[in-house]
Amino acid sequence: MTTKGTIYVIDDDDAMRDSLNFLLDSAGYSVTLFDDAQRFLDALPGLAFGCVVSDVRMPGIDGIELLKLMKAQQSPFPILIMTGHGDVPLAVEAMKLGAVDFLEKPFEDDRLTAMIESAIREAGPAAANDAIAQDLAARIASLSPRERQVMEGLVAGLSNKLIARDYDISPRTIEVYRANVMTKMRANSLSELVRLAMRAGMLKD
Repeated sequence: MTTKGTIYVIDDDDAMRDSLNFLLDSAGYSVTLFDDAQRFLDALPGLAFGCVVSDVRMPGIDGIELLKLMKAQQSPFPILIMTGHGDVPLAVEAMKLGAVDFLEKPFEDDRLTAMIESAIREAGPAAANDAIAQDLAARIASLSPRERQVMEGLVAGLSNKLIARDYDISPRTIEVYRANVMTKMRANSLSELVRLAMRAGMLKD
């Protein structure tokens, strides 16, 4: 079933977690619950992009410390902070650290869902671009030094024969390297390889 997005709820209050789970699930979101920030951070490397809804006052790592750690990791996940204490200075600090917004408990259900929709809409494209860039960097990193040289020759428009001459190896060997490059870069054609090289900054527009 298609969902409107993924939400990670972090709150040490069992009743609050259950309430948010019911609300957000009913609104069409995929919800994962965490009873403390450390468990969320431990799971973070394997989590799909989503919006984090976290309480600000929790034992151990609180919402402010969570924001600092997420910022240090350059995480693309938008974070909404909840506070039940009317603590405006704390809310302001959260915004300065990158929280997209804050909510004072108790809050209207519609207000929370509207804020989540806005956060995902604004952060989603940037997160997707980051994921694409990371994937492309990983593909290039998988190339051996010689494969990287062959790729650079190919995207510069050189023939197999010219690349072979540049590196004093046989054209048949270049064909093998070329096939490896196309496989590792997941390119189905030379034009696609050129587009990938441009996106990676190996070629200028």
